[in-house]
This record gives sequence, C-alpha cells and structure tokens, in this order.
Amino acid sequence: MDSIDLQVLDAARRWATSGKRFALVTVAATWGSAPRPPGAWLALREDGAIVGSVSGGCVEDDLIERMRAGRIAAGPPFPLTYGVTRDEATRFGLPCGGTLELVIEPAPDPQLLDDLAQRVAAHQLAARSVDLASGAVTIADARRGDALQWNGSRLTAIHGPQWRLLIIGAGQLSVVLARMALALDFEVIVCDPREEYRAEWSVPGTRFVDTMPDDTVLAMQPDPHSAIVALTHDPKLDDMALLEALKSQAFYVGALGSRRNTAARKARLREHFDLSDAEVERLHGPVGLFIGSRTPAEIAVSILAEIIAVKRGVVAPVERQHVALADGCATG
Repeated sequence: MDSIDLQVLDAARRWATSGKRFALVTVAATWGSAPRPPGAWLALREDGAIVGSVSGGCVEDDLIERMRAGRIAAGPPFPLTYGVTRDEATRFGLPCGGTLELVIEPAPDPQLLDDLAQRVAAHQLAARSVDLASGAVTIADARRGDALQWNGSRLTAIHGPQWRLLIIGAGQLSVVLARMALALDFEVIVCDPREEYRAEWSVPGTRFVDTMPDDTVLAMQPDPHSAIVALTHDPKLDDMALLEALKSQAFYVGALGSRRNTAARKARLREHFDLSDAEVERLHGPVGLFIGSRTPAEIAVSILAEIIAVKRGVVAPVERQHVALADGCATG
C-alpha cells in the first residue's frame, strides 16, 4: 500500500471508533485513460469529509454530493460507473473518453478494517473481497504477484505493507537517495554504525539506526516489499549486510561498486559465505540502470529507476554499468 492507501485505512478506522458513518469507495476497473488505477480507494464520511482519491477531481465532488444527499446510505455494496458517454467523461474530468467503475461500500465492518490494518502492520499481503450479491466482505492471505480481480459482482483487492528501502551507509549519495525514495512513498531506514556519519545525518522522515548492518537486516525481517542497497564501499559493512539480504525475501538487493569490485564481491560471497549461486546472482551490481550518471543525484535516479523496474516486473537493460561516481569510486 502507498501512503495514500494507508491514510484511507487509518481514517476509516478513526471514524468507526468515533461512531461516524462512512463509506469506502474502490476503483474496480477503468477503460481508456483514468487518473487512478484499479485498487485505488477513498473513505467518505457522512458530512462529506474525504480521504484518498479515485479520480483526483470531479468524481470525488459527485460522491460527496451523493453522500450528503443520502444517496449513499447504509446497505449492501453496489457498483457505480462514471464516463459511459463522452459528455459524462468530460464532465467528470476523465480524459480521452475514459470510464471509471467503482464499488461503493456504504457500511464497512470496522472489525474487518482492524484485521486488515493488523496484517499490513505485520508486513503481510491480504486479499480483501467484496461480494455484491451477498454483501459479504472477507479477508484472506494473498501472495506476491496476486492481482486485483473484478467480474462485475465480486471485487478482490490486494493490500499489503508499505514498500521499504534499507540504505546501508549514510554518505552524500544516501542523503539524495533517501529524499527521492521518500517522494516515491518508500519507508526509508538508514543504517550506519560509524559515529562520524551518525552525527551528520539529517533527512526528515527517515529512520536512522546505528546497529551493525547484518544485525539491522535481520531485525528488519525483509519481506517481498523490501529493497536493500549497500553504499558504504566498506566490505566489512556491505558484505555482511548483503549476506543476510541475499538470503531474505527482499525483492531487490544492490551494492555500489565497479564491475571489477562487483565481481570480486560475488567471488567472496561464494567462497567465504554459505550462499548459493542463485542467491549471489540476485545481487544488482553495479547498482542502478546505466544512464551515464555521474553526480550523486543522477546515481540516485539510476538506483531508484532499477528498483522501480524490478518492483513493477519490468525487464531492465542488460548493461547497467555506471561511468563514474562523485566520491571517486569509478564504475563501468
């Protein structure tokens, strides 16, 4: 879940605790161009207060009007479609004649929302199903790769923990990478046991830990929503973190270094540590997509581009070598 989806869930639970009536609205399907993808949702309170987004514009205004007018009252879930005609698509701000099909839940079960929140907090994937015929809502375990399903009468949306990025090392590149990752809705943890780096770290919104990197990885319990990037250039720190990271469920593990240094690192991991060839080959190194990056900001862009590509299941270019790093560690 991204930060907006978490805000929707938090708001719904707060409103339920305070006795407010509210509805949940989920994007079930889109045709043509649509501002928000299937699975996006919002919480709509009885007085018109809203958290989240399904279109980013006029659809929300119409939903608020329906709620205030009592047209979204307690009852079973039901579908609602916007943009069937070109005139309606234009009216509701759906470009290119887009169509938006929503599922409205006028009276969500607070206990099931608490169940979903607990699963997300425990970094578990969950499938939340809404059956329009019976009105039943169920929550079950989901697996990485499961996708939203909608057949016109039953909606199953996948919810999961926020994407996390663990950065090993707190140098200049890490500062830029952390700021960019925060903008992409990652929860960012930065680990560096070196005192001189600890004192200078000051990126709001990140969590800094000074434990040894391998202990940090173990404590983090990486799941398929976790990415780990080693940026210290110190094998004593990077290699121990990579040892644990490559054995974990993290969807992405990368390390800074030249092609020569990366080859030497992989040889060390094979020779001195209990890692299989398959585990070693999970290492992305030299880290990032090859875009000719030189400055810390450019390198951070290349790293995040590769992380996003892996996250989205996009096959990245074979050649990923960098030209040179600002701190003097040449790559490519």
